Amino acid sequence: GRVDKVGIALPCAQVRVVDDEGRDVPAGTSGEVWIAGPMVVPRYWDNPQATADGFIDGYWKSGDLGTLDEQGFLQIHDRKKDMINRGGYKVYSIEVENCLMAHPQVQEAATVGVPCPVLGERVHAFVHAPGVRDTAALREQLLTQCRAQLADYKRPDDFTWLDAPLPRNANGKVLKRALREQVVSG
Repeated sequence: GRVDKVGIALPCAQVRVVDDEGRDVPAGTSGEVWIAGPMVVPRYWDNPQATADGFIDGYWKSGDLGTLDEQGFLQIHDRKKDMINRGGYKVYSIEVENCLMAHPQVQEAATVGVPCPVLGERVHAFVHAPGVRDTAALREQLLTQCRAQLADYKRPDDFTWLDAPLPRNANGKVLKRALREQVVSG
């Protein structure tokens, strides 16, 4: 998934970008994307708790982090739960993953935040690069690539090399919680 503008909302849709208190943020400021309109379901089926958590004032809280520019173009950055907070800096995992996947030998990459007593979280990358035997050389190439494209706080601190593709659910979403738990449990 490329980080890019997704466009302007349909005339019948309302899109808000809000902070953690549910207040609208200024144009160009990152926040959670909330959506309302006839295309949004009014509640989660048979799950009042999810409905209470997921909807407010007719808006569905998407769980996506994004920005709206002055012209009303929406740009999605990451899933709120996948954003990594490293020393007070926001790291959008998708940005790091796109950088890693730009390497021709990398088939898949996922990044997660792992707990760190000093920085809050550190950036940990999972990489599936089938056929690569020299992971130390690939690690150096990836770090060089990240140095050229990303701020220093966004670069992976550690790597896990996967023989198999990333674990996914039935919808094809990467199971980041499982990856995080794999690192934390050692």
